[in-house]
Amino acid sequence: MSDTFSISREWREYITSKFDELCNSKGMTFADLKPSLVPENAGVYVIYKTGDSAMDPLYIGRTKNLRQRLYNNHLMGPLNNARLKNYLIKFGIVKNKDAAKKYIQDNCRVKWIFEDDYRKRGALEGYFTGMMFPTYIDEEH
Repeated sequence: MSDTFSISREWREYITSKFDELCNSKGMTFADLKPSLVPENAGVYVIYKTGDSAMDPLYIGRTKNLRQRLYNNHLMGPLNNARLKNYLIKFGIVKNKDAAKKYIQDNCRVKWIFEDDYRKRGALEGYFTGMMFPTYIDEEH
């Protein structure tokens, strides 16, 4: 019996193709984010700082509804369901919820990919987190 672990070539190709798809997709600034511009599809997303350097990921997440999560929660939502806002306040980047919203609007972009299967969303979120190592990572449950 072997103690090694391997993944199928098909899975490896799938997960790396999704990573490439995310990295190469066109990002949208939160300043331009309107509900009608964000699909209601399930997916995985990365929120990153704007600037002229390489993508600086702040947060990676998964959701059943991108519009709900990105617009209603991350941008417009209260602190209890907007983790990035909480992190910005907790680590002293901003002082309050309104300042966190303004920071996100002025300094952040978002990219996403679609994925309907919740197990694959979880695997992709974990893989993307390991590959990009975002500044703010959820604490273990």
